[in-house]
Amino acid sequence: MKNTTENGERRDFLKKGIAGVAGLSLAAGTLRADEQTAPASGEAAAAAPKKPKLITRTLGRTGIELPIISMGAVDNENLIAAALDAGIRHIDTAYVYMNGRHEETIGKAIKGRPRDSCVIGTKVYVSFDQRTGLFARDTDPGIVFQQLETSLQRLGVEYVDILYLHDVVKGESARFAPLLEALQKAKAQGKTKFIGVSTHTNEPEVINAVVDAKVYDVVLAAYNFRQPHRAEVEAAIARAAKAGVGVVAMKTQAGGFWDRERQEPVNHKAALKWALGNENVTTAIPNFPTFDQLELDLSVMEGLTLTAAEKKDLKLGEPKKTAGLYCAQCRRCVEQCRHHLELPAMMRSYMYAYGYRDLAKAKNAVRNLDLTPLACETCGSCTVTDCTMGFDVKGKALDIARIAAVPDDFIG
Repeated sequence: MKNTTENGERRDFLKKGIAGVAGLSLAAGTLRADEQTAPASGEAAAAAPKKPKLITRTLGRTGIELPIISMGAVDNENLIAAALDAGIRHIDTAYVYMNGRHEETIGKAIKGRPRDSCVIGTKVYVSFDQRTGLFARDTDPGIVFQQLETSLQRLGVEYVDILYLHDVVKGESARFAPLLEALQKAKAQGKTKFIGVSTHTNEPEVINAVVDAKVYDVVLAAYNFRQPHRAEVEAAIARAAKAGVGVVAMKTQAGGFWDRERQEPVNHKAALKWALGNENVTTAIPNFPTFDQLELDLSVMEGLTLTAAEKKDLKLGEPKKTAGLYCAQCRRCVEQCRHHLELPAMMRSYMYAYGYRDLAKAKNAVRNLDLTPLACETCGSCTVTDCTMGFDVKGKALDIARIAAVPDDFIG
């Protein structure tokens, strides 16, 4: 893929002691990698970064030229505006993010700007069987249009640029006819310019299914230096790029921290450089909760070559010494668990809570699971003994299960 080079204040405070979830001091919404609070609105103009030199890539057959740095779930109107002023174009969101507040924040940030000055991607979420990863045969495709219409109202736009089917975990689900036809209909109606799939589980299978479907324009996939199956992910990404499917990378920070106590952060810039060093990836969607973090992300475009120190920070080439917070979603734990619990969803929830400090995403990840009481509480010796990432699976499951008691309106 060819490269070209060219020159919210609502609930803006830290919530502590949530429903007995010990050790969590969580910011509402999206406090992520560095846990700092974004500047107040009066500071926005002074703090706004200067427009940097940008590295751009083409988003597959969409023909859209994007800087390699885009923005994830940034929940600050002024910060979103500053990012757009600095040259970032693509904003990623979803119907379910922050119970809709994220789309509303974006709508405020882009109001008054030319519609073609930004590329908005949102997602529709349809429940599926957590054990099989498949949609029910009687799934109503009308949910696609219901969620899309609500998203358009929140965003204050007549169309989005990319509409994703969110959180697809099986290749068969990416080809599920009722939903695929609904996405195509939304595109034909002009409610979205392009359609895609997002996946952070079983990525190679899903990405290949996206290619084989021959109707999707974009795939949003987890891709980071910690994935034990990254060779397979890279092969699938390469195939997608060759087929003209635009590739957007997420989860590039691999959990954001190496430890639950958040004393050892992942080198954010190095992790981004690692992912974007793959030229088959068009852009990445990191979250930046502060203006300083935005500046750091933009600085990635000064050069993508990892330094020796950055390689050391990412522990590249070293024997696996630290389990970290990132779950590979390989599902080996489900096969080992005598109760066949949906542990991958719980491990992802744990990462959102402790790594990203995002309770809304953490609870949404396990929303359809029965966590009260959790079978782990009465189970004897845990049969999950061989985790790909080296997790204490039972300990993490018992810890994060408490999030089920946190009220939605408290999370935000």
